[in-house]
Amino acid sequence: MANLIRSAKSGSDWTINELLPFNIQVAPVNATLFFEDPDLPQPSISETILNNLQMPDDGDISEDARDFFLHLSSVENAFEESAVDDFAALLLRLMKYNSGRQSLIRSRKDISFIMAGHRVDAKADVCVMENNLFSLLVKEDRRQGQGYLQDIEPQLVAEAIAAFHHNNGSRTLAGLPKLTYKRIPGIVMIGSAVVFYLIPVTDTLEKAISTASYPTEETIFFRFIPPVPDSSHYGDHGKGMRPLENRHIVLQCFEAFKKFVVST
Repeated sequence: MANLIRSAKSGSDWTINELLPFNIQVAPVNATLFFEDPDLPQPSISETILNNLQMPDDGDISEDARDFFLHLSSVENAFEESAVDDFAALLLRLMKYNSGRQSLIRSRKDISFIMAGHRVDAKADVCVMENNLFSLLVKEDRRQGQGYLQDIEPQLVAEAIAAFHHNNGSRTLAGLPKLTYKRIPGIVMIGSAVVFYLIPVTDTLEKAISTASYPTEETIFFRFIPPVPDSSHYGDHGKGMRPLENRHIVLQCFEAFKKFVVST
């Protein structure tokens, strides 16, 4: 592994060929290990969203519920990356991921990091920032089918490294010490299907990437796929969060995941 080629690449160009040379591996885990709790909480979201397959035809409906159904339909029918970004940003707002006084949900946020001696770009499709620090990254992919995670996960890892680099730069400007370790929460959305991640980034890993050297310490990031009953939503465009059973479980996972993101 130490002899593998390591060249500067933007985050959007990262593939599994960038993970192996830097001793980075993914570990699929269950809910108990991922959330450190065997029980998923109930989602704090509108009952209209939880209990209706489609937007109700009659009666009053809140703007939040209306937006949810409209954006879900847009993701299912538009086949546009921007539709997935908009839906992700809406979900984060509905689930109160921006509840902190200085929290902000951003889209298409440019960031950068040093790789093989060169500054390279990355872009957070959607993110949560608090006090100019990244607290959550979302990577979208409108494609579905076999192999999609292997394609998109390396790009999310690159964004996590860039976020770590950015956060330490902001801390330095604020007169605070740099962090030597940070677990970066991440989400991949494939259409309206959701996969959750916890990505540990260290200063040792960042230095190895900046100098194109092989870190002896392995970096293992966790992947958690919600245990939905209709798992075909990961290969069949149009499912995702549409089935009510899927939706309830995914939103429970969003509720549980919030503890890694929102300051208390």
